[in-house]
Amino acid sequence: MRDASKLTDRHRAKILVIYIRQSSYAQVERNRESTARQYDLTGRAAELGWPKEAVLIIDEDLGLSGSGSAERAGFARLAAEVGLGHVGLILSLEVSRLARSNADWYRLLDLCALTGALIADVEGIYDPADYTDRLALGLKGTIAEAELHVLRERLHGGIRNKAARGELRFGLPVGLIWGESDGQILAHPDEAVRGAIGSVFDRFAELGSVRATWIWYRDQGLPFPYHDGRGGDVQWVTPSYLQIHRILTHPAYAGAYVFGSTRQERSIDEDGRLHTRRRRLPMEEWQTLIVDHHCDQAYLTWDTYLANQARIDTNIRPQAHEPGTGAVREGCALLQGLAVCGRCGRKLAVHYNRDYSTPGYHCNGRNLAEGRAERCLSIGGMQIDQAVAEAFLAALTPAGVEAALVAAEAVIADRDAALSQWRNEVERARYQASLAERRYMAVDPDNRLVARGLEADWEAKLAALAAGQAELARKEAARPTDLGPDERAALVRMGNDLDRVWQAPSTTGRDRKELLRTLLEEVVIDVDRDAGQARLTLRWRGGALSEVRVTLKARQPTIRTDDDTIELIRRLACHHPDGTIAGILNRQGRLSARGQPFNAAIVQGLRHHRGIPRYQRPDDSPEGEALPLYQAAKQLGLVPSTVYRWINEGFIPAEQDTPGAPWRIRMTDQIKALFVDDTPPGWLAMLEATMALGVSRQTVLQRVKRGELQAVIVRTGRRKGLRIQVPEPNPTLFNPNQSTKEAV
Repeated sequence: MRDASKLTDRHRAKILVIYIRQSSYAQVERNRESTARQYDLTGRAAELGWPKEAVLIIDEDLGLSGSGSAERAGFARLAAEVGLGHVGLILSLEVSRLARSNADWYRLLDLCALTGALIADVEGIYDPADYTDRLALGLKGTIAEAELHVLRERLHGGIRNKAARGELRFGLPVGLIWGESDGQILAHPDEAVRGAIGSVFDRFAELGSVRATWIWYRDQGLPFPYHDGRGGDVQWVTPSYLQIHRILTHPAYAGAYVFGSTRQERSIDEDGRLHTRRRRLPMEEWQTLIVDHHCDQAYLTWDTYLANQARIDTNIRPQAHEPGTGAVREGCALLQGLAVCGRCGRKLAVHYNRDYSTPGYHCNGRNLAEGRAERCLSIGGMQIDQAVAEAFLAALTPAGVEAALVAAEAVIADRDAALSQWRNEVERARYQASLAERRYMAVDPDNRLVARGLEADWEAKLAALAAGQAELARKEAARPTDLGPDERAALVRMGNDLDRVWQAPSTTGRDRKELLRTLLEEVVIDVDRDAGQARLTLRWRGGALSEVRVTLKARQPTIRTDDDTIELIRRLACHHPDGTIAGILNRQGRLSARGQPFNAAIVQGLRHHRGIPRYQRPDDSPEGEALPLYQAAKQLGLVPSTVYRWINEGFIPAEQDTPGAPWRIRMTDQIKALFVDDTPPGWLAMLEATMALGVSRQTVLQRVKRGELQAVIVRTGRRKGLRIQVPEPNPTLFNPNQSTKEAV
């Protein structure tokens, strides 16, 4: 190592730091010689004159890249030690070990130049404060960063080139595997896996929603194949929503080879920490897209895949003024996702009454009118839904027979798909049981330690097989029979009377909304309250428009006291008569349903109508009962104004049923003990207490309220008022007389 003359006693008086780093955990595991060479730098530190106890090894960053993309605790520790002036020399195998990012590299150089620390590698010792050495270090840092860039570009270029040919191998989703040829992708050889994946696309085509498809799987109790994408064995688990969504949105199932569909983005938070995340890119920004890469092994066509993505996108709740109806959801609101405000063009939101039996529609766009925020539109949904349903059924009548037959066949196909899945599950369970049996039979009978474990596994597999067979038998028994001539004739008659099918109890609100969306794109609703009409513009698929007018029911005036006032009267009636309650309500500024001030008669009428019992005055006043203020003052021997003053001061606990209600005090022994006729010995008045404690009057009052000081109220004599028990002062450095006397 050259230029050892730059080292002085000033440098050797500080510590020497050996910084050790390798870029990845794979290098740590495989390239152990490099790690050993870095740890061997301790011998070089001894040659330079540093004792062993003055050498600090920082190796927390083993397995982390020095490109600046990862947070390095070891480098941060090194920078902190240099900044504190503790480091005389930084020693590493090459300076590129310290940093391959110019931002980190020049920050370290600046700290070293300020504190006089040197940097050394196997080629020499450099002083960052010296212009020539700093120029050499800067050149080395630039070369290290450029070298990393070149290596990365070479690697990524090869990856992109291989991906452009469709030959780059990466983790495939469940149901697809890599073949032996370059870029060959095959369907999974397990028929049960293929059947489970295919059933997802079949159910989505029928239900039209990712969530509905997932719920169907959960309701059927079917297990689902899963693997982590790293080539492990397929496991059968309860499906999650994310699994179903990934299958429906992954283009590999449509025979496409896709690379570069995500992009890594970096951001800095408010604390200055670097964060990275993966963002999914739109299809037009994918780096590689080969549509017909393995179409012979695909589960669906590319056109079907694109149609599914468009359908999933429309299921997302649309924003204002954006197209889309959203997924069909539960509830009886027929126009959920279809209704549009005729005034501002926003999608109408749905609301229900308390038992969810009556729907309504409202626009969330608000207009400011006369200082109040009012909804742009709000209307009940019963008449609107009925009018739209009548128009829909009138348009659907010619296709009624065909729709009825298709619906019946869809029910049978749905059950058959579930049964096929269960048959595959039973077959798989039978194979697992047979495999466990063969393993048990092949073991040495004398090796009981192994035999007992295999026997338990065999029994578990047999139990799983029995459970699967029982569930399959139950589902086969519940399967509807195929349609015969009589059933088809009945369906034809029913199809000619779609109105009965529409109103049938077995037809759910979800079914009606699915049917409605087959012909309708949206329904524009506008309300004219003055004319008492709602104008509905129905936009049919294909562009046709039709208009329906609905006569609205006239609003009936309602005279009803608000629930908050009724609940307040219910609480007050337990403690006060009707006249007192009326006074409390008037002090709070409340008015009756007719806009009049309350009186005893109005309160009495409300009580009788609501079934609220009247106030019963107690015969006696036992201790602990909440008494009105004047009764409490009488028991305490004070005037009510004095009691009220001590309540405001916070010395007497009292309660109010509501703001404006009379105060009530619970007369307990503790309350009575606060009032005495004579001053207790040693207790001080307020002025004397403030002087003894050396604090203000307000501070004394606060300590009494917090319970730090004991206080009573003297109610007789010329010096009535508060008396406070002041504790004896503790001996301090400036008042040692008391402790000195006790010691003597």
